[in-house]
Amino acid sequence: MMSGPAPGPLLTVTSGPAPGPLLTVTPSRALVDEKFEVVVRELRSGQGVTLHALHQSEDGDFWEAFGHYVSDAQGTVTAAEHASVGGSYLGIEPMGLLWSMRPVPGSRPGLRLRKRDVCSPMLVHLSVHRGHVSQGFREATPLACAVAERWYLAPGVRRVEANQNGVKGTFFLPPGPGPFPGVLDMWGGGGGLVEYRSALLASHGFVSLAMEYLPLNKPLGTPGALTISYFENAFRIVQEHPLVATDRVALFGLSLGATVSIALASYSRVARPVCCVCVNGGHVQPPDASVEDAVDEISRRAAKIEVDENNHLIWRKLVLPIPEDPSRIMRVEKITCPMMLVVGLDDQNWAAPECAQDMERIMKDAGKGDLLTVLSYPETGHLIEPPYTPHFRSSNFIVQHTREKVILLWGGQPKPHADAQEDSWRKILQFLQLHLHQRHGAVTQSKL
Repeated sequence: MMSGPAPGPLLTVTSGPAPGPLLTVTPSRALVDEKFEVVVRELRSGQGVTLHALHQSEDGDFWEAFGHYVSDAQGTVTAAEHASVGGSYLGIEPMGLLWSMRPVPGSRPGLRLRKRDVCSPMLVHLSVHRGHVSQGFREATPLACAVAERWYLAPGVRRVEANQNGVKGTFFLPPGPGPFPGVLDMWGGGGGLVEYRSALLASHGFVSLAMEYLPLNKPLGTPGALTISYFENAFRIVQEHPLVATDRVALFGLSLGATVSIALASYSRVARPVCCVCVNGGHVQPPDASVEDAVDEISRRAAKIEVDENNHLIWRKLVLPIPEDPSRIMRVEKITCPMMLVVGLDDQNWAAPECAQDMERIMKDAGKGDLLTVLSYPETGHLIEPPYTPHFRSSNFIVQHTREKVILLWGGQPKPHADAQEDSWRKILQFLQLHLHQRHGAVTQSKL
């Protein structure tokens, strides 16, 4: 019998070192009001890790959030299913890595995170770290990383600057031929052009004009210029836009912008909104008052301003008690359109809860209680914004009439405020859809 060559040593096949943990975020690109799912795989069973989120603002400041987790029997951590046992948020919070963001230690005081360039995404750098850590993230080597893009502008939405008949702002136009419902979007007394809410509204199918009506870091203009006729002009500009259905235009205001919206709905025969959304505003203002008058009134009531233990200014008592004199409040019983009031019950900047309660009483007495929808949120502050926006209990503010830089106390607590932002935004969109879409059986042609 012939035999072959003597066998050599056995060949050992190896696959290299075991793969490390894998961090995924799904979807990695989404609108800011969409949830994402953050998952870490390939951990050891029962391994303690820290999920960390880091964002650098357009001003160059760093914001972070982090949660402490323990992996399950499969070596997995899923933020939507597993509880954070420590960090900047606790419990099962799928979006805690966003809404609990705060400036990194050593940052400038009084910061507020706001997107200026809505044509670029908010980039959030996610990482997973070994053990439960609370500091030193930027110096540490993470086990795995991922990046999430958060957009205010959906694909196809156009941004068009507006400067017409003295009205300045920015139009955001949904993709398609239209006609679309329109929204006049007004922010508060901080001034400047704030675009991100309008961009998000357009991403949900509304032509939105982000209106600039108070100058940023400049004195107010000609006294009496910002009367109701100025805002009626802005309303007409939205109404007459070629992509807007002329009989489907709404008002959306926050703070001073909400007060302007209430005034238009109460008095204007030109601006006839189909519906209004008012976030933490009020009706305490003489019927013929201009915006400049309202700003001046704050300076005249300066003795009512309080400060907290951190020397942050509390403005909520400026209009309290609610006047009983009808000449000092708006005639809200004249409102004829559905109105949604979004109210933070811990608003430390304005007496929004008291104003909402008084408006509700007046409208019920006038037989118009069915027009009013009030969303009230405990432990929620003044700045109720789109969901997953970080909570700001206080931040820097330039007082219009003095140009003084102060820190205002807005109020609210992070978790309840975050819940209120998520719940109210969903209900606001439903409210706008109901009154601007579903109650109009026929499509109205836009002007062209």
